[in-house]
Amino acid sequence: MSMLLDLPRPLLDVHRSALGRPWHERCASAPAQSLAVAIAQGHGLPEVLARVLAGRGVDLHAVPGFLEPRLRDLMPDPAVLVDMEAAADRLAAAILKREKVAIFGDYDVDGAASAALLASALRDLGVPYRLHIPDRITEGYGPNVAAVRMLAQEGATLLVTVDCGTAGHEPLAEAGRLGMDVVVLDHHGAPEVLPPVRALVNPNRLDDISGLGHLCAAGVVFLTLVALNRRLRRDGLAIPDLMAGLDLVALATIADVVPLHGLNRAFVRQGLAVMRGRGRRGLSALLDAAGLGEAPQAWHLGFLLGPRINAGGRIGDSTLGARLLLCEDPIEAAGIAARLDALNRERQAIEAAAVAEAEAEMGMRLERDPDQPVLVAGSPDWHPGIVGLIAARLKERFGRPAFAFALRQDGTATGSGRSIPGADLGRAVRACVEAGLAAKGGGHAMAAGVTLAALDLDRFREALSGDLAASVAEARLGEALLVDGLVSAGGVQPDLADAVERAGPFGQGSPEPVFALARHRVADARVVGTGHVKAQLRGRDGVAVGAIAFRAAESPVGRLLLSHIGRDIHAAGTLSRDRWRGADRVELRLCDVAEANG
Repeated sequence: MSMLLDLPRPLLDVHRSALGRPWHERCASAPAQSLAVAIAQGHGLPEVLARVLAGRGVDLHAVPGFLEPRLRDLMPDPAVLVDMEAAADRLAAAILKREKVAIFGDYDVDGAASAALLASALRDLGVPYRLHIPDRITEGYGPNVAAVRMLAQEGATLLVTVDCGTAGHEPLAEAGRLGMDVVVLDHHGAPEVLPPVRALVNPNRLDDISGLGHLCAAGVVFLTLVALNRRLRRDGLAIPDLMAGLDLVALATIADVVPLHGLNRAFVRQGLAVMRGRGRRGLSALLDAAGLGEAPQAWHLGFLLGPRINAGGRIGDSTLGARLLLCEDPIEAAGIAARLDALNRERQAIEAAAVAEAEAEMGMRLERDPDQPVLVAGSPDWHPGIVGLIAARLKERFGRPAFAFALRQDGTATGSGRSIPGADLGRAVRACVEAGLAAKGGGHAMAAGVTLAALDLDRFREALSGDLAASVAEARLGEALLVDGLVSAGGVQPDLADAVERAGPFGQGSPEPVFALARHRVADARVVGTGHVKAQLRGRDGVAVGAIAFRAAESPVGRLLLSHIGRDIHAAGTLSRDRWRGADRVELRLCDVAEANG
């Protein structure tokens, strides 16, 4: 971390970019530069790759394992997780006795992938199961008493909650009263007192010392299946193709924005390889619906596949995502994928209007009080399924944690929040619940959800601000854009992308490398699609490179591009590979631009 804080003069003298931040070279400090040289020389790597690795704190001796993360090297014994043996034993008993198993999931990507992962294993073993994904509006997050009673009436004797359940005291107690055993497979922050269940596997429960708290729920489910497979082998059984489920683990890991280090990197690397084989009918259909003809990269999972799977839970049928991931019929899969794609376009239109309203309101509030550590917005006109997206846009626009609420006529409010690295939003929300400021809520460091029993956004904002003020202030000290290297338009070529890709996958905790173009002329800039700005940036040698700024038409980045056609700017972005129809082109996905003064 000290390498990042020892920052010299801003790169290209960009003290304040379009987004109001300075630019600094990520490897500017002497220790970082020395490490980059040692990596390049010690492992025979290109300089640009060595700088990327050094900038992410990869130790000299850890380079081979980082570049080639392998599950067999990083996979822990699942038994290190508290209650894992009990969970595997109960699942194995249900499988051997052919009990009916109820799977209760969440309506987001991680929940859908976790549910599909477990359901696929049960289906392959010939075990009857019932999958239930709650409706976001009528049921809300997590298990509820009505659903538990329904599943019991249908004959389920084992209830498995995935990506939820850690705080589901009353519903899970009701399951016990109705004769169902309960196994919880989750990753959300846990309260001190846990619900009464047969097993609760969650690396973030307070008494778990496995060090696996960075896993998403699908990662926890995968480890549970590994433990279950080991247990079943005693009775001559096995899950037919356990490794085939890694595509779902990779999808959930990226979409749930959990840290990409250790086991998670191996999950994503191997999962992408599985996904590229297009063996899962539902994901193959969704790739087609999204228009992705090339081999999927990590960022495609977060920006193309994830939003479409989430669209069902946000404004449509919450079961669509899990049904798609389980679907084995290509015609049915294509139909579900098309429906999710249409719902995603509808969601984008609804979101655009709500985000514009929220940004305008928060902008006025920050003019009056620019030091607010947390933003809280709400409206009776916002659909509950898009409040998380509104919060994400507010966080991106204003660089601080944000919550957005759908206000109901009965005086309650359902909200979702997104945070910045270093400010643990899930912990702060759980503190609000324990203090009686919220009816229920939880989450993890970067995202959380909450329900307010009484419409009092001001008290909730004050509580969050008081809790997170110090951590937000510290996090924002390092909000400079860190640039991995300077390139020219002519240098943005496949060989550069090849070198950078070796350090992937990139995501939370392992940021995608950013490259800057100094004094390139904006040869062309125009708005395309749903508010994106596409540009051509030309170097002094006459070579041009394509660039795109997503959702930027009304942002400072987009406005600067559109107003500087024919003029020089500094531009910074990540590399985007285009292999469509045999082509191999590289363009920049812009993350910031700045005036090229002087």
